[in-house]
Parts: sequence; structure tokens; C-alpha cells
Amino acid sequence: MSNLKTNTAHAGDRPRVNIGTIWKELSSVIKIGIVNSNLITTFTGLWLALYFTGEGFLENLHIVFFTLFGAALVIAGSCSINNFIDRDIDQFMERTKTRPTVTGTIEPKRVLWLGVALVTVGTISLLMTTATAAVVGLIGMVTYVFLYTMWSKRNYTLNTVIGSISGAVPPVIGWTAVDPGFHVVPLILFLIMFIWQPPHFLALAMKRCEEYRAAGIPMLPVVHGFAMAKRQIIVWVACLLPLPFYLFSLGVPFLTVATLLNVGWLALGLYGFKMKDDLKWAKWMFIYSLNYLTILFVAMVIATLW
Repeated sequence: MSNLKTNTAHAGDRPRVNIGTIWKELSSVIKIGIVNSNLITTFTGLWLALYFTGEGFLENLHIVFFTLFGAALVIAGSCSINNFIDRDIDQFMERTKTRPTVTGTIEPKRVLWLGVALVTVGTISLLMTTATAAVVGLIGMVTYVFLYTMWSKRNYTLNTVIGSISGAVPPVIGWTAVDPGFHVVPLILFLIMFIWQPPHFLALAMKRCEEYRAAGIPMLPVVHGFAMAKRQIIVWVACLLPLPFYLFSLGVPFLTVATLLNVGWLALGLYGFKMKDDLKWAKWMFIYSLNYLTILFVAMVIATLW
């Protein structure tokens, strides 16, 4: 009994730190899912730059490290600042109402300074590759934080398009970390990512339409309805069709996979005009977009190994 009391006293004197809880909250603040998905496109841009410039991967591991580490921190920092700014509207949405900035488990100012620190260290890391990569990273941060989060998100239905600029930056960071000069490949990677995002996020906006309405965010489905959103999704997906052919040097197998992905997405989109359940269709389109991005960029890497 005395031992039990002693252990209890020790437990009271020194509260246990739950590492799992801390990591869960930190992951929510930096939006770890967004960081991970963007690192896939960053790595693809870097890998293709090494491939097209004839540089070896193993000989440039330091570039790989500084690029991925820097890009991850810049993205994570931008997301942290976004969480700080959006804490007043996040409480109205199911997927964001449990964020630490909403529940108060982490002081908002700490989230802001965490974001600033991450962006700063990330930019320094990117400077260890090329100045161009660091500038591109900062362009993505400024676009996401200022042009999207602070300005367009709360005022215009074009917020999705404006936000797509920052989401299209990661593969360009990867490329310019190896080759800061102009090349058509990073331009096409940028366009693929830029055009991919509106149909991806419009489908999400349809799924979460009432939540966005409650938060006062003028997403396209909220302001102009599902019919308009569906038409815009189709147009954006159709614009993806010609882009893989600019990467013809990756070979016929890649072009085949990319074209099948594009045609499949367009077919699913057109099928939405026959479906009566718009929310179910939006869910399908959202899931397809996630798989589309992963398969397409992984296929780019695999194509260089043949």
C-alpha cells in the first residue's frame, strides 16, 4: 500500500507527457497530410531534374535532403500560419473544428511563431541548393498565406484558383533545386498541379457545402450551386488531357497511363450529369483526384527507370 501511495505521489508531482497526443496536435497544426502529398510532387520534380540533366541521384543526396527538408518546413510553416489565421472559421467545419487552434490546446500565438520559424528554417535549407528554389518556395508561401488565406478565401469564389498557385509550386521547387534554368518539364508539372486542384477542391467544397456556408466562405458550390460547380469541374479536368503529351520523352507507357487517368476522370465527371446524388458523385470525384495525383507522379518516376 505504501508503495502505491509513493508511486501515486510521484505521478502527481510529475505529470506524464503523452507524446502521441503532442504529435497528433502538431500534425494537425502543420497539416501533415498536405505536407506528405506535396513532398511526393517535390521529389518528382527533383528526380526528373536529375534525370533530364544527367545528374546522379546518389551523388546529389545532399541536394535531395536540403530540398525535401526545406520544402517540408516551408509547407508546414505556411499551413501553421493558415491555421492561426483561420481559427475563427475552422470551428464551423467538421474536419477542422478539432484543430488545436480551435480547441485552445495550443496558444494561437505559438502556432503563428511556429509557422514563421518553420518557413525561415525551410527557406535557409532551400538556399543550400539554389537561390531560385528558395524564391519559388517563398512565392508559394506568400500566395498561400496572403493571396489565398487572408484575401481571396473569404471574399471570392476564385479563391480555389488563386490557392492553386501555391499548390503547384512544390514540383518546381524540386526541379529548380537541381536546375534553376528554364525548362518545359517544370512548367508542365506546374500546370498539371495547377489545373488538378480546382476539380479536386470543388469536389470537396460540394461535399462540405453546408459547412462552408456556415463558415461564410464563398466557395463556388455555395454561391452558384452544384450545377455550376459540376460544369467547372468538367472544364478543368478536360484541360488536363493534352498536358502529358508534353512529357513525351518519358515514353509511351507513361503517356498511356496518364491518358487513361485523364480519360477516366473525365468520364466519371461526365457521368455526374446522370447521377441524382450529387454528394455521392462529389465523393467519387474527390477520391479519384487523390489517387490520380499519386499514380501520375509515381508513374513519372517509374518511367525514368525503364
